[in-house]
Amino acid sequence: MADEKSAAPAPECKKCEECIPGLPGWLATFSDMVTLLLTFFILLLSFAKTETAKYEAALGSIKNAFGGNVLKHGEVIQRGKSPDDAPTMLESQEPVHPFPIEFLTMEGMLDKHEINRESTEELTSMKTDLFNYGLTDFSDIYEVAEGIKVRIKEKIFYQRGSLEPYAQSISVEVFDKILKLLTSKKWVIFIEGHASANETSLNGQMDTLALSSARAADVTRTLIQKGVPPNRITTVYYGSSRPNSGDRQSSEINNQIKDQRVEFLIRKVDLLEPGHKVESQ
Repeated sequence: MADEKSAAPAPECKKCEECIPGLPGWLATFSDMVTLLLTFFILLLSFAKTETAKYEAALGSIKNAFGGNVLKHGEVIQRGKSPDDAPTMLESQEPVHPFPIEFLTMEGMLDKHEINRESTEELTSMKTDLFNYGLTDFSDIYEVAEGIKVRIKEKIFYQRGSLEPYAQSISVEVFDKILKLLTSKKWVIFIEGHASANETSLNGQMDTLALSSARAADVTRTLIQKGVPPNRITTVYYGSSRPNSGDRQSSEINNQIKDQRVEFLIRKVDLLEPGHKVESQ
């Protein structure tokens, strides 16, 4: 009896369903989604401007979110920065401030407001002011590290050794437009006085420095008399240290006259405006 039981066949195991070869279907959909997201961010990067200020602002936002230290890039050696210009971990007591929402926008999609690292000047509004006051064709606009500079093309040229300008100096039309801009809008103007090499006053009492200073001061007084606030005027003089680039086709006398000049530079920010105070060491 025991032998009959031991000889009984073992029950067969239930056969599993045959597995379909390959990855599950949902993984293909997930891969497509990740690929499309990657393509989207690459497209955003291709439209973006690679500016150091944006990288620093983004790093500051990450620091505020997670705490701790952040990497800070710069063109000058700072505390915690190695001499070979390699980025080095800085102390968390010197955070990089988070970036505003404007940094997340893309040109062409939204009205982007570019923020200059060193200045609060905004190029679009400055161009609008120049257009509204008819100075677009009479000025050159330059973007520099500390902001935006607008240099008036026309200048005041002076007779040698004198404070008397030539008749072909800056036109009355352009001068009036500058006055309207300075009295109506919050712009500042820099009056730059110059003199030609070895130039002295007719009475022999003023050298090049004094002569260029007197020319700049004379224009400054005129602007104040016309209603320009004195705190929006900066008067500088260079003597003969910054001659005008001479034209080879012009005579030496004509090039000399171009050095006896007063130039106008207008901006939205005064150089005396206090900026962010930093430690001396």
